[in-house]
Amino acid sequence: MLSESQEKNKNLNLPNLLALFRILLAPLMLWFLIDRSNSFFIGWHTSWLDYFAGLIFVIASVTDFFDGFIARSWNQMTVLGSILDPLADKMLVLAGFIGLLVLDRASAFAVFLILSREFFITGLRVVAVSEGRDVSSTMAGKIK
Repeated sequence: MLSESQEKNKNLNLPNLLALFRILLAPLMLWFLIDRSNSFFIGWHTSWLDYFAGLIFVIASVTDFFDGFIARSWNQMTVLGSILDPLADKMLVLAGFIGLLVLDRASAFAVFLILSREFFITGLRVVAVSEGRDVSSTMAGKIK
């Protein structure tokens, strides 16, 4: 049995830190997508802001790949990681869709359906974890 400090250190591993980094990237991406009035951006061509948001999405996607790869290869999978990873994914998807919705580049109904599904699945995962079930991703789930 691990002591409390050992358990905390186990959770502070690289894959979990990458997932936390992705969680922080989501609001930054949303900010680049929707905050066109900020004085910091005055004089910037709007498409540059979209490119930055896209770059943030790409960076987050790459870290998503690496956090899972590192967790599996270095045997650093944790219960916290099994919660943080899908949470980071949901936040990134949520931020992207909200940004596209605000910019009138996505259908509100489609965004509602996609986000409803995402939150429903997340709720099921939380219930499963609370019952002690393994909620690690499978290849079939990644391909969806």
